[in-house]
Amino acid sequence: MASVDALGAEDWAGEVGDRWLRNVDNFESMLAPVSVALFQQANYMPGQRVIDVGCGGGATSVAIARLVAPEGVVVGVDISPALTAEATTRAQQHELRNLSFIAADAATLQWPEVPFDRLHSRFGSMFFANPAAAFRNLRSLLKPDGRADFAVWAPAKDSPWVANMMAIMRNHLDLPRPEPRAPGPFALDDPDYFGGLLRQAGFDQLEFNLWRGEQAIGGAGSTATTAVDFVLDSMSIGDVAREQPQLVRDRIHEDLLQMFRSHERPAGVMMTAIAWLVSARRS
Repeated sequence: MASVDALGAEDWAGEVGDRWLRNVDNFESMLAPVSVALFQQANYMPGQRVIDVGCGGGATSVAIARLVAPEGVVVGVDISPALTAEATTRAQQHELRNLSFIAADAATLQWPEVPFDRLHSRFGSMFFANPAAAFRNLRSLLKPDGRADFAVWAPAKDSPWVANMMAIMRNHLDLPRPEPRAPGPFALDDPDYFGGLLRQAGFDQLEFNLWRGEQAIGGAGSTATTAVDFVLDSMSIGDVAREQPQLVRDRIHEDLLQMFRSHERPAGVMMTAIAWLVSARRS
C-alpha cells in the first residue's frame, strides 16, 4: 500500500504533475494565503534575478516577474514538463518578457549564466531524494550573499486540514508509518533538521517563521462536495483510497464529506493550515 507521505521527485515528473495540472487553479487558490505571506517575507525588488524552484503552473513566477520588472529576470523551474509547458503558455498570455520556464530537476540543475540574486520555493523543496546534495546545488545557483525563501509544511499533526483527513483514513485503514525524512510533503517539517541541511549546504542567517492561517480546501468558493472531489482526485490520499474495496472508498468519501461540511463558509471549505516560512543567505 502506498504511503500518503511518500511522494518523490520522479512522481512529479509524471502522473502527480499531470494531476496537479488538472487542478492547478484550485491548488493556486487554496495556497494563496501562504503565497501572500511568503511574498511579504521575501520582499522582492525591481531589478533582481530570481529562480523559482518547484514553480508548478507558474503563478508564483508570474507574480515575482511583475515585482522585479522591468530589468529583473525570473526563471521558473519544475521537474514536470507538463507543468512548465502550461506555465509558459500562461506567461505568454500575460506578455511577460522577463519570465521563462524550464523543465529540470533543481537538485542537479547547472546554470551557466550569472548566478541569481534570489531563490523562491513555495512547497517545492520537500521532495529531493538526496536533500543534502540538492540544497548544496541550490546554493550554487545563488550569488554570494544571495537569499533563498522557502515555504514548507509544518508537522501534519499540527495542521488541522491534514490531521483531520488522516484521522478519517486511519479509521478505515491500517496505514503504514511513513519513513522518517523520506521525500514527501512533510519531509522538512522539523526546523532543526531543515536548518541543519541548509547550514551544511553553505547557508547562514537562517530565519524560521511559523505561519498559521485558513485556506480553502479545493480553492476559493469550494463546497464540501467539491473539496472531497479535489482531495480524492489530486492528492496522495486519493491514491490510497483508490486501492480499497468500493465499500471502504464509499465510507471514506462520506466521512470526508461530513467533516468538510462542518467547515463550509461563504469563502469555501475553510480549514487551518500551518507552514514554516524560511529565509537563508548563501554564505
